[in-house]
Order: sequence, then C-alpha cells, then structure tokens
Amino acid sequence: MSEGKKHPAGDPWDWPEPTWRGVVERARAGRSLRPRAWPNGARCAVALSFDADHETIPLRDSDESPMRISQGQYGARQGVPRIRQLLAREGVKATFFYPAVAALLHPDEARGVAEEGHEIGIHSWIHERNTVLPYEVERDLAFRAAETLEKVTGQRPVGMRTASWDFSLRTLDIIREMGLLYDSSLMADDDPYELNSGGTPTGIVELPPEWIRDDAVYFNMNRFGGLRPYTPPSSVAEVFLGELEGAHAEGGLFLLTMHPHHIGHRSRMPVLEKVIAAAKAKGDCWFATHAEVAAWCKENAEAPAA
Repeated sequence: MSEGKKHPAGDPWDWPEPTWRGVVERARAGRSLRPRAWPNGARCAVALSFDADHETIPLRDSDESPMRISQGQYGARQGVPRIRQLLAREGVKATFFYPAVAALLHPDEARGVAEEGHEIGIHSWIHERNTVLPYEVERDLAFRAAETLEKVTGQRPVGMRTASWDFSLRTLDIIREMGLLYDSSLMADDDPYELNSGGTPTGIVELPPEWIRDDAVYFNMNRFGGLRPYTPPSSVAEVFLGELEGAHAEGGLFLLTMHPHHIGHRSRMPVLEKVIAAAKAKGDCWFATHAEVAAWCKENAEAPAA
C-alpha cells in the first residue's frame, strides 16, 4: 500500500481524539509570516507564477496520444515565449515551476527563463501524484528533480510546488530534508505562514495558492469528460482582479498560478496584461519571485515566534 493511502484504523467518527488531532497537525498552518511592511514601502506583494507542465501531464498518465501531447507542447512553443516577452516588456520577475522532465524536454527554454532573472522552482519529476507513491519513490523523485533543474538551468531551486498541489503524508518531511526555503502547495491562509508539523514549527515558509487564483480551473478541458469549463477570459480577469484588490486593501500577498498552455493563448494573455497593469497602476505593489517573498517574510514577519 502506498504511503499516501495509509489511514487510521476504523471509521472517522470512532477515531479517538489523538488520532484526528494527529491527522490535522501533520502539516498545519503555524504563525503568520505576513510582514510588518513590504520592501520600499509597498502595500502589497505580487507573486506571479507559471507551472510549465508542457508534455508531462499526458506522460504521467501513460497517455501517448499525439493530440494530448501537442496540447502540452503548445505551452513551450507559444505560451512561454509570449509570457517571457510580456514580463520583459513590463520589467516583472516571476517564478517558473518546472517538472524536471519538462525542463529536459525544453532545456534552452528553462535555461533562458533562469538567465532572464526569473526563479526556477521544483514541480515534481513528471507531474506525478505524490499521494499514490511510496515514500521512498516520492523522495527520490523530489531529489532527482532538484538536481536536474540545477543542472539544466544553473539555478538551485529553493522552493517546491507539488504537482496538482498533491501533498502526501510525507511531503513535508521531504521538503525539510531537502532544506528548502518554502513550499507553495497548501491553502490555509491568504498570506504566508510557517508550516508546523505535529505542533512544532518547521521553519518552512508556506506561500499559499488557491484554486480561484489558478487559470487551469477556468480554462482546462478534457474532451472525454463531463466538464468543459471554457470560462470567458473577461470573467477570469474579473476574479483575478478582485483577488488583487482584496490583497491590496489588506496589505497582503497576491499570488497567482498560471500555466503556459492555458494562459498563453491569444485571447487569454490580455488577462495577465490586465493584472500587471492594475497592480502597477496602484503605484505601491512589489513584484517579486516566490523566493524573494518567502525570504522577506521569514525575516520580517509581523507575528512573533511562539
């Protein structure tokens, strides 16, 4: 049985208190790491990220369909070039999370992204689902992915985003063993927080994403599935801009997750353009990579350590 499939014995309503407390405390939000202030007097931090999955999702599923693989190739062929051009034009740095196999398939792209000053983050080996893997396999793939990304891009990753935010019972243990600065897979807050394990602070910064700030839930489609959520880009822009307004009003973090094979289409790139323009128009937003946000929050957290 895989590590992710082990459950406490018996029905949940019969679990003793130590059992259900142990479950919720395994990887739990600890102290807030929302800083006293953002750099240079900024009111809001804007962290743009791109999960450069490319062909790895069908590969993970043992799907050899040229059609499905071509959808992923679009992200490398059209999506990433458009994104890089926009970021260069706007002078904005971002974080690109790569499955190692995607970086091996497109080494010039990954290397170019790093050379342009963007951050490279870990995003699995081949977009595997951690919760169905034995611990030893998950650990090996995570370490191999980090080593491969460093070899391809020349940049040692300091952060991880699990593929599909699939965080297993042992993922936090692996992150700690790797000595990473941050994770960006869990969703307990709007703003950065420290991850606790069993009630003990780990020192790992969590930069929380959320499905509503992810383009895939609005643009993804499986032609053989029942849902075909081709949401109009204008509606997606409305959601993203609403989240930006809320983060700015509260002086917090606006973290956006995008995928080159989704956001990179002609009709959808204006969504990203509008978000950048709106943040710049405020005059007090700090555009930063995930690593920069995590490092700043760790050093300048408003809430004192327990």
